[in-house]
Amino acid sequence: MRIVVFQEKGSGNRKIKGLREYGNQLEIIQVIDIDGPLPEFIDEPGDWISPSFEGDLVLNFLKHPDLVDHLISLCEQKQIPIVSSGYKGGGFTPFTCCGLGRHEQLGEYGRQFGLPEYRVRVEEGVIREIVVLRGAPCGATWLAIDECVGTSVEEAMSLLPRLVQYNCAADPSGFDPVTGKSPVHYAGYVHIAALKKALETALQ
Repeated sequence: MRIVVFQEKGSGNRKIKGLREYGNQLEIIQVIDIDGPLPEFIDEPGDWISPSFEGDLVLNFLKHPDLVDHLISLCEQKQIPIVSSGYKGGGFTPFTCCGLGRHEQLGEYGRQFGLPEYRVRVEEGVIREIVVLRGAPCGATWLAIDECVGTSVEEAMSLLPRLVQYNCAADPSGFDPVTGKSPVHYAGYVHIAALKKALETALQ
């Protein structure tokens, strides 16, 4: 799967690194980094974003709303799916990268990255193995598991979300006015929910 990334001042670097380290059959064919400085309002976003890009998926880590709107419009014209985490608009817009549901249009990326999924092995109340089946492109899902192996189930339930939040690449100041939660809190929540589900399966 060929992926094109748009970012501002390296805003997607950690996720690019995570995709390359933990992804399979995914190729980042182009990274378009807009360094700025950017004006508050951009009347001609086409001066900043060329329509010449091609790929199977666009990942948007741009922050300027005028640029994001223009990029989404271009992707719609080109019929290329686009993921814009934390943005309310067109395309796929989960609250965080680890909040992305499964969508056939997103191909291998959608199968490997988004809402986390684990497989867990438990022996005598101790977690002996955690396998990541699906995780966050920033890598937090994978980075959190090593310290949880060898702990009790109860310890892991509080330890894992803290480790995820520590490794999360989201902006902790980006509170949702409806829920009052930040992306970092949300990341911890979806990962503990994934661990609970995996434990229920393992302990059946």
